[in-house]
Parts: sequence; C-alpha cells; structure tokens
Amino acid sequence: MQRHLRLRRTEDFARLKQSGHVWRHPLLILSVTANSLTHNRYGFVTSKQLGNAVARNRIRRLLREAVRHAHPDLAPGYDVAVIARMPIRGKSYRTVKEAVWAGLHAAGLWRPKGETPP
Repeated sequence: MQRHLRLRRTEDFARLKQSGHVWRHPLLILSVTANSLTHNRYGFVTSKQLGNAVARNRIRRLLREAVRHAHPDLAPGYDVAVIARMPIRGKSYRTVKEAVWAGLHAAGLWRPKGETPP
C-alpha cells in the first residue's frame, strides 16, 4: 500500500477510537471517520493475542491486500482502521477479503459503479 494511504500516527488512531463509527464482524472490527483529505488512509491493528510476529504479519498482509483491491471503488475522504479479531487466525485470503468487503459495505464506503468522486 502506498505510503500516503497509511494511517500511522497515534493521534489519528486515537481520533478514530474516540469519534469513529464502528462496524463489527466476527473476524474484524472496522472503525471509520471522515478526514479532510482527498484520499482515504488505512491502518491495521493486530494485537499480540493473535500469535507470534509471523502470524500477525501474515494477517496484516491479508488485510492490506483486501483493502488494496477495494480502494479504487471506495468513496474518498475517510480514515479507516481495521482491527483483527482472534477468529481471523488461519483463515484464507478469500475469507478475509469477504469480511473486509462486508465491513466496507456496511460502513457505506462503496461507490456505485460509474459514479465519479466529488
């Protein structure tokens, strides 16, 4: 994922936690809030409860890839945090992608096909 699309600062994650809207899925939690930019920024949270570094990195890679594929079809101007939950361990990419996309649909971030961004 491109550097300018990453959500990295602690203040940004704190703002998402405080004022973001939350959607829950058995595999993940999605927190979304508007930003003042012309693009979306994404952050991924994997706690140590999910396993060792290898397991957490694999989960992060799966989440990033699912968001990367969805990014062109999403409405711009949002900060999105994807928080992995325990049942995500050992799931396939297809399952993770479906969970991420379900969360993005529930959050109302999908742009209808053919609609131009504002």
